[in-house]
Amino acid sequence: MSLRQQIKNIASAFLIVAAASVAGLNLANAQAAVFEPAPAATPLAAGEVGKESVENPYDLKHLWAQGDVVARGTLIVLVIMSAASWYILVTKLYESFKIAGQARAARQTFFKSASLSAGLNTLQEGSAFRFLAEAAINAGDHHEGTLTENIDRNTWVGMSVQRAIENVQSRLQDGLAVLATVGSTAPFVGLFGTVWGILNALTAIGIAGQASIDKVAGPVGESLLMTAIGLAVAVPAVLGYNWLVRRNKVLMESVRAFGADLHAVLLGASKSGAR
Repeated sequence: MSLRQQIKNIASAFLIVAAASVAGLNLANAQAAVFEPAPAATPLAAGEVGKESVENPYDLKHLWAQGDVVARGTLIVLVIMSAASWYILVTKLYESFKIAGQARAARQTFFKSASLSAGLNTLQEGSAFRFLAEAAINAGDHHEGTLTENIDRNTWVGMSVQRAIENVQSRLQDGLAVLATVGSTAPFVGLFGTVWGILNALTAIGIAGQASIDKVAGPVGESLLMTAIGLAVAVPAVLGYNWLVRRNKVLMESVRAFGADLHAVLLGASKSGAR
């Protein structure tokens, strides 16, 4: 074989190897493109999430707007009951704390006074303890009389003090009946609103002839708002009632102790002639 023929064969072999290399590279790139996972989607920046929200057609606002006279009347009754219970709860708690402070002041000042008159002036005007002291002192001053003199002074003063204590207790209990009534009836008022709403919803569905889940669940769920509102009105009223009853019991123990000590002081003053 001539030298020229050998060079030609070597050139042909080199071209074949180069072509094969190029073909293999293209095949590898194609396979990589096929099996390479797709690039992850770029996450949306904060605040770019869709802000469109669907309005709830079965909330309290729509319950009032779409409700009939009975439904609206039930809501108004529950609102009035809630306002009354919260007003009584706040005012009675304020009065309870005020009387507790007056009890501490009366124990510290009244019985350390030089006389009953001086002790009476240390008590706050309009307080329960001043009312009790005035009633007891007036009973001691007006014991003599056509009918009352048939009762001994001890019994007469004791009766007057007891009547004053009962008046204070009656004043402390004012409004508690309203709390008890709201706590016991508000759930039933709410339940009545729920039953009325479900009745209207089922009647409307029956007339329309459509009983799909969206036609049933929405109006029924809206009606249950009445029961939830009734419970929200009743729970604070019941808790406030129990709290006030407990506080009034403690306060009345202080009032009775003050009345008993006052009774003893009045009897001692009458015997010694000191005023």
